[in-house]
Amino acid sequence: MSRNPLRAALTALAALLPVLALGLTLTATTPPAAAAATPVRVMPLGDSITGSPGCWRALLWNRLQSTGHTDVDFVGTLGPQGCGVPYDGDNEGHGGYLATNVANQNLLPGWLAATRPDVVLMHFGTNDVWSNIAPATILAAYSKLVDQMRTANPATTVLVAKIIPMNPASCPECGQRTVALNALVDGWAAGKTTAASPIVVVDQWTGFSTATDTYDGVHPNAAGDQKMSDRWYPALVAALDRTTPGPTATPTGSPSPSPTTSPSPTTSPSPTASPTPTAGGCTATWRIAGQWPGGFQGEVTVRNGGAAPIAGWTVRFPLTAGQRITQAWSADVSQSGTTVTARNASWNGALAPAAQTTFGFLADGAVPNPVPVLTCAAN
Repeated sequence: MSRNPLRAALTALAALLPVLALGLTLTATTPPAAAAATPVRVMPLGDSITGSPGCWRALLWNRLQSTGHTDVDFVGTLGPQGCGVPYDGDNEGHGGYLATNVANQNLLPGWLAATRPDVVLMHFGTNDVWSNIAPATILAAYSKLVDQMRTANPATTVLVAKIIPMNPASCPECGQRTVALNALVDGWAAGKTTAASPIVVVDQWTGFSTATDTYDGVHPNAAGDQKMSDRWYPALVAALDRTTPGPTATPTGSPSPSPTTSPSPTTSPSPTASPTPTAGGCTATWRIAGQWPGGFQGEVTVRNGGAAPIAGWTVRFPLTAGQRITQAWSADVSQSGTTVTARNASWNGALAPAAQTTFGFLADGAVPNPVPVLTCAAN
């Protein structure tokens, strides 16, 4: 009888073993929490209308966020240039660039490798039109760019714009040239689209007025930015709904070198060495966008390097070898003797900490050597 309690305890333990094993099995096979959805990577591609500052992107991104499309990542090797609101500002809006140069010089593959977009928003060709490049040549460049997108990602969705109208004072023929290019875009897209990689035409031209929607006959003002955002939005939402994000990859290499640009009045980030003096909370950096016999195109990037917002800025620099500013954009630029003074435009003076904007200019004369010393003062 003295062994009965021990036998009873062993019997009870044996009965519990299957339950314990089941518990361990359930613990081991409980599925982990679902991983966050992979965002759809969207590349805005173009020139200064897209990137300098291209505030239609800010409006578009914030509208996507407010309507539940939060799984979107705007991508590009360039960062935001202001706009006064928080937004995902990564882009490939290279001021002053021609679609034909980007295609001919194979610049896009480097940008694609660094960012791996699923969707591309392409508003490109304004500088090509300004340079009087034939529409067929521009469309051939579009085709090469699309081929490069598909090489990087065979399932790329391309939203290509009929570009906004142009009416610059220095190019009275540009308006009709734009019409000629846009008239061919639908047919080009229909012949180039595929089931795996559709091309969707977004009409940015119809209903856009250079008189009320631009500040210089070329670049959109606040009203123009809103119109561009409104045109992109439904097409992009439709693309998001049918796009499966590709795998995220570590960027490889750096973007290809900058192309040669034409002397058209849009900004450009092609860099040259430049000191960056600081005064009053802002910095100014000099770049050369292009040059030709007897003249050059320059760009200055203004950045708020302080800890507080600034309401405006003034940049000064010398041109001591007889150079003369002939045209400028995105700033009020004047020259008195050898001193150039640039004050912010009405729309790009307010900069939050770390925000930046750019202005550009054309000048007669040789590229300054050494690089001018720039000063920047916050208003």
